Amino acid sequence: MTSSTSRPGRLDPEIAARLKRSPDGLLPAIAQQYDTHEVLMLGWMDDEALHRTLTTGRCTYWSRSRQEYWAKGDTSGHVQHVKSVALDCDADTLLVRVDQIGAACHTGARTCFDADVLLTDTPADRAGSGAHAPGQ
Repeated sequence: MTSSTSRPGRLDPEIAARLKRSPDGLLPAIAQQYDTHEVLMLGWMDDEALHRTLTTGRCTYWSRSRQEYWAKGDTSGHVQHVKSVALDCDADTLLVRVDQIGAACHTGARTCFDADVLLTDTPADRAGSGAHAPGQ
């Protein structure tokens, strides 16, 4: 394990007091490529994961399935270098702008949102796929 996954600490109390967590103590954290604005993935953070993210410069998430912290890229090498972290207007979702190295998705895709597009409403996409947006 790298030092980024083993740096426990305490989230700044002023930040912690502002957060509106789910009943299990988590916040959704949207990872977005900082320069292209591409939405890469959604992960979950608790206070400790957010603290690690803010202090190490690497995204750290709480794995709900494995019940452990993981710093993105520790095993895959597909690291997320943090550029900024913002809290939404309701204080219940984080937007983490990152510089993604390699794939963001565990499947090896660039983003977790490439494979299953349910609707698209741009003329270029409709013309290329034959799909039509509702009302078209």
